[in-house]
Amino acid sequence: MYDINIVLAYGVTFGILIMSILYTLVRYIYLKEFFYLAYCFMQIFSLGFIIIYSQLFGITDFYKDICIVFASFFAVAFAFGFFKGQILPSIDSKKELFLISSLTIFAIVIVFYHYMLFSYLPYTIIYLLLLLSVIFNIKEGIKSTLLHILAWSLVCLFLFILQIKSIYIKSGYVDLILIAFMLEAVLFTINLANKYKELKMANEDYENMLLQQTKLAKTGSMIGNIAHQYRQPLNNISYILINLRNKYEKDKLTKEFFYTKYNQIEEQLHFMSKTIDDFKEFYSPNKEKENFLLIDSINRAVNILQSLIKQYNVELNINFNTSEGTKVYGVANEFSQVILVLLKNAIEASKDEIKPTININISSKNGLIEIEIIDNGKGISKTTFSKLFKPYFSTKKEGFGIGLYMVKLIIEKSFNAEIKAYSLEKGMKFTIFLEKSF
Repeated sequence: MYDINIVLAYGVTFGILIMSILYTLVRYIYLKEFFYLAYCFMQIFSLGFIIIYSQLFGITDFYKDICIVFASFFAVAFAFGFFKGQILPSIDSKKELFLISSLTIFAIVIVFYHYMLFSYLPYTIIYLLLLLSVIFNIKEGIKSTLLHILAWSLVCLFLFILQIKSIYIKSGYVDLILIAFMLEAVLFTINLANKYKELKMANEDYENMLLQQTKLAKTGSMIGNIAHQYRQPLNNISYILINLRNKYEKDKLTKEFFYTKYNQIEEQLHFMSKTIDDFKEFYSPNKEKENFLLIDSINRAVNILQSLIKQYNVELNINFNTSEGTKVYGVANEFSQVILVLLKNAIEASKDEIKPTININISSKNGLIEIEIIDNGKGISKTTFSKLFKPYFSTKKEGFGIGLYMVKLIIEKSFNAEIKAYSLEKGMKFTIFLEKSF
């Protein structure tokens, strides 16, 4: 029979390691960062090592050596992936050379004591590589790495000052390696949580940058669209003014005629002002979520692309099979961008057809809104269909490949909704599934 205290101590260690593995696996699934997976495998083999080391299950020590080898391999992969710094130091002066050399010698001494204290190679490898990464990248300062190194160093210093290992050996307490496994798992779970926050913030910054990059990439074509849209009302105003002048010169300018033409000019100016407002609203960095009318957001995108629609004689049909007062919750100008990207892609896909046609169908059922954008263009091949929403993938030579990626990102993250693409016999269909705002 085993001592209940020993069984309990090992049980707690097993539990902490399993929790550490599960936590890291979840983070890997979410962020797809390799070092999370490497750490997960390292902890799996570390768990295997401690299970065999406990001698609770009668497994031969041969497998313990195998666990150490694989855990050490993944420890190296994890350490390099975690700090993401320079492998070799950047030295600009003799003073820096002396400082880095001194710190490196000091690090080797500390790491040697670390191994003598815990007698487990994989954790020592991580400690060595991360400590060296801090020293070699001391100018940049790597927060997560530094946090781990300081935490482990303080633990080692505390154990060294109190001579804990000697006390453990003399008193016959549970092996100190259990403390190492538990502390390492807890410390790294905290550090990985901090790293997760850093990466999440970095991803959000990257996504925001991509969103603005998408807008800027389209600025040229949008200005071209506005110029096209302005040309017609300016021509109309010019003709109205010519009519007014002719009437005036012939003394035939009546009050009725004057106000009729005045109202016509006002209509044209209102149209031009609305175009600018739509453009300004579309490019506004406003991130505040609100309940907004779906029809307004769709019309804003359509108005911006009106000149393109006329240029290619596209038949655009907007079919509202639900109330035009339907509202959704989110950032209105972001949704306008989604419609604009999908609509512009549909125009470009169908512009070479004899009768280019685009249908926007809006319907709702049980609180769920479906928005379909269907074109009769050439469509895409099966091989490229799977890459449709991938970043930097484009079927157009001049394309940036971030439009549809941003569409998916906005719909899924800003609206907590879903977008699907369907390859039709003739053309493409994109369907957005949104929750109605009540």
